[in-house]
Amino acid sequence: MEPKPPTGLSNAEVVRQVNEAFNAGDIDRTLELIHPDFVATVPPEYSAEPDTYRGQEGMRRYFDSFHEAMNEIRFEQIEVREVGPLVVVAVRLTAVGRSTGITVEQRLAQVWSVLDGQALEVRSFPSFEAAVAAAELEA
Repeated sequence: MEPKPPTGLSNAEVVRQVNEAFNAGDIDRTLELIHPDFVATVPPEYSAEPDTYRGQEGMRRYFDSFHEAMNEIRFEQIEVREVGPLVVVAVRLTAVGRSTGITVEQRLAQVWSVLDGQALEVRSFPSFEAAVAAAELEA
């Protein structure tokens, strides 16, 4: 059994709370759940503007850039699996274009790592199976 972070939350619960705070538009709560050394990479297959976001300032920049273009942004966790200390999440991302009003949907999977009760890294994959395979190699 993996040790629990000092917060008493499981790693999967930390990830759930990050997504919940982001969905609520609560940047302050989101940042509380993000480790100072946090890294999120958005690859080109998921964004017209791929980038790497580092630390809490990087998360703030991600949050701001997303909300400049979109409304009603939601990261819905479809399936969650813990692989050792890593958390694999199948995600349905939905949003409404701010200028177009068009609803968009994207499916992807993420592998999260958590340190001391805060999200440390998130990596995106094209499928849940690919994410699980990557997590199993790393765990």
